[in-house]
Parts: sequence; C-alpha cells; structure tokens
Amino acid sequence: MSQTTHAKAGAVTGSLDIAEIRRRLSNEIVGHHMYVFGTLASTATALRRCADAGAREGTVVLAEEQQQGCGRLGQPWYSPPGVNLYASVLFRPDLSSNAVPAFSHIAGLALTDALWVEGAPAALREPNDVLIDGRKVGCTLVEWSPIEGRIEYVVLGVCANVNVTRDELRAGLGQAADTATSLCEEVGREIDRNAFAAAVLGFLEKWLGAYTARGPAAVIAAWRSRLVTGALGRARGPGGKGCAAQSGTSPSSRATGGWSPRPTC
Repeated sequence: MSQTTHAKAGAVTGSLDIAEIRRRLSNEIVGHHMYVFGTLASTATALRRCADAGAREGTVVLAEEQQQGCGRLGQPWYSPPGVNLYASVLFRPDLSSNAVPAFSHIAGLALTDALWVEGAPAALREPNDVLIDGRKVGCTLVEWSPIEGRIEYVVLGVCANVNVTRDELRAGLGQAADTATSLCEEVGREIDRNAFAAAVLGFLEKWLGAYTARGPAAVIAAWRSRLVTGALGRARGPGGKGCAAQSGTSPSSRATGGWSPRPTC
C-alpha cells in the first residue's frame, strides 16, 4: 500500500508524488510499494527497517530531504530539501555475499540511463560516482544483510543532484562545489523530479531483468563500458554515443558507496 508522509509542514513546490511517479511506471517489481517522506535521516536507514520487518522486493523509499545521508566510508552527502533525488530500493536476490558488488552495478546503470534520457552525457567512475563532463552529479550506495553466506536482502541507494543550483552547491559544499554539478545546470532547464524518479526506477527494473536473464557478466560489461579512467576518459551511454569525462579525486567524490554487513538500526 502506498504511503506519503511529510515530516515538515507545508508542501514543497514540485514535490515528489507517488501517483505522479507511478503513472509513468510499467514495472512489475520495482515501485510496487512506494513511500515518500518529507525528511528522513536517510532513505537507506528507513528502508532497512522496512526490510527487517518483511517488506517485499521492489519496495522504494524516497525523501525530499536527508539529514544524515552518507556514502562511502561514512562521509556525508549534501542533501538539500525539495530539489534532488534521494531514493533506496529493496531487492531480495538469491545471491552469495561475494556476488553483491556485481549486482549493485544495476543502480549506476539505471542512473546513467535516466540522465542520458534527459540529455546529459553521464559516465561512471569507480567505485560508484556518476559524472557529467568530469563533475559529480550523483552516486550509488549498496548495503546488504547476510545470513549464513547468502543474502537476505540488498538495499540499493541512488542520489542525484537534479534541480539544485550552482549557488546552492557552493553554499553547501564550499570549494568542493567546483567538482560537482546538477542535471538542471547541465541541460539548462528545470527537471520534473517525478518523471526523473520514474525513469530511474524503470531502468532499475530493466537492469534487474538483464541480471536475472543474462547473468552478472552482461551487467558488468555494460558497467565497464561506461567507466571513465585516468585523467581523461571516454564512456558510452545507453545509445552507444561517446562522451568525454575528466576524472579526479576530491573529498566530495568519495562520499559514496561501500559494502556493509547487516546494519544496526
């Protein structure tokens, strides 16, 4: 059953809406159960609690704002309200623990697909950064719960700078904003976040299907084809088009990803 919860009074202009997202979806698994919150500590934390309580595969948690969003090595992820995409999706694949990293690549592939649809030539950088022209626009995160060498569930998180402005990035990130960007900045227009969320969820279902039908090798090959390496790399988008992206390191570029055992909630 769908649920919309707003932790803050007052509606956010252009706010995320389950009905608007769902009418754009034709998924059988991802998004069958969906929850949108005004403010959360993090979508991953909320979804882990749902998973531990028995939530079904494909359950999605989205938030307008994260107060404790974090990524690789526990570093914070800048999560201003009402402008970006913060989402976590629950999967219950029949996997061993060592198969989770390959499975997790479906998140990066889905996010880059959705960005390309909007006209942004996105590429991937290891381990889980998403770039447009060398600047970070998003990231993915994976956590899982192991039981006796197998996986009880996997939570895949996706964060993307969608409508955050350059001034907001500078205010929130300081000098690190030089290596960050947003989708609206790159394409020169405001983005419908409900449509973008639906695109990400739709592509997640597509790549879940590819993993199930063709195995991890197909997903790994697609993921590698979109990687940038070295000082200047070239990656290919879903349509086979090439895009150049300069890679580099910065404190913000490491605020993603990581492999974790069963979380403590």
